[in-house]
Amino acid sequence: MALLEIDKLEKSFGGVHAIQDLSFAVSPGSVHSVIGPNGAGKTTLFNLITGLYTPTSGRILLDGRDVGGMPSHRLAAMGMSRTFQNLQVCMNMSAVENVMMGRHLHLNGRILPSLFRLPAVVRGDRACRERSLELMEFVGIQRYADAHASAMPYGALKRLEIARALAAEPRLLLLDEPAAGLNANETAEIDELIKKVADSGVTVVLVEHDMKLVMNISDHILVLDYGKKLAEGDAATVRHNPDVISAYLGAA
Repeated sequence: MALLEIDKLEKSFGGVHAIQDLSFAVSPGSVHSVIGPNGAGKTTLFNLITGLYTPTSGRILLDGRDVGGMPSHRLAAMGMSRTFQNLQVCMNMSAVENVMMGRHLHLNGRILPSLFRLPAVVRGDRACRERSLELMEFVGIQRYADAHASAMPYGALKRLEIARALAAEPRLLLLDEPAAGLNANETAEIDELIKKVADSGVTVVLVEHDMKLVMNISDHILVLDYGKKLAEGDAATVRHNPDVISAYLGAA
């Protein structure tokens, strides 16, 4: 059974059809990439899946349950997490505090225990920090744990966002252009990190323009063009598809 299934999904903004009759499935434990030219509908698709947009028609199924239009906080509780194309880091907080914020679903948020700092709350906060530090080590930025986020290099901030997304303990992680703005060495590190995340059992859906990264890590690739499915398959299938070459990868 697919972890995520998109069934005849449509999204229109007035007369603009951003997503048109789109269907595909994401298998558990896979790295599923979505590629296409600018304006192809990739970020719109992410916003639909994560509840920022409501579908015009069609279904978004998570574990067989229709979650189309469900609020993001409920999707997070069901095991969905994401990063954004543009950094969404709290620059006025330390790195580890940013990651701890991603664990809010696993903390005691009741008012009275928190107000009086009862022992259970103190233990929970301590465990939250310890787990956040483990995640920072997992993504390779442990040396920045107590650094102010505003003092961190851009590549480390990209990893910080991934650590914060993982702090929610998702089953499904959506990454929106995680390699955007990175140099070659940083991109190679993100490549290895995504493999590491997938190996840990988290299913990854990825939007990315770096074709070398996409072809290297993807189990399955979906190609969009003007909101429609142009092609899908493994890296070799997509790489040699003449329609993809013409529309996106470029003909020689």
